[in-house]
Amino acid sequence: MDADLARFLRDELGVAPEGSAAGPWRVSGPVWLWQGSDGAPAKGSWYFLTIDGETAQAIRASAVNAAAWGSVYVEATIGVTTWRTSLFPSKQAGGWLLPLKAAVRKAEKIVEGTVVEAVLALA
Repeated sequence: MDADLARFLRDELGVAPEGSAAGPWRVSGPVWLWQGSDGAPAKGSWYFLTIDGETAQAIRASAVNAAAWGSVYVEATIGVTTWRTSLFPSKQAGGWLLPLKAAVRKAEKIVEGTVVEAVLALA
């Protein structure tokens, strides 16, 4: 089903229409560190994986219940680590940002620039 049509039907019906992709989705890419307004990482800065393209469109079309700031609840898995979190919309990326908390990075030995594969499902 076309992502725009699925989003329209979701908004009109209040539920994801049959035939829409509900995941799980596999995404991969480099992990990056958020930089403050001065261009330097701040203490406690967050690490992210960017989700864009068709996967971002499919998530947007399938997400029924948006949370604060338009975020979407997901269950994410990287390696053997699974956790529940939120994807945050990113205008700059044209998709979503998956935050990687310290416990996940430590368990999976992830540092800035590490290319990871994540499996995402709506939670």
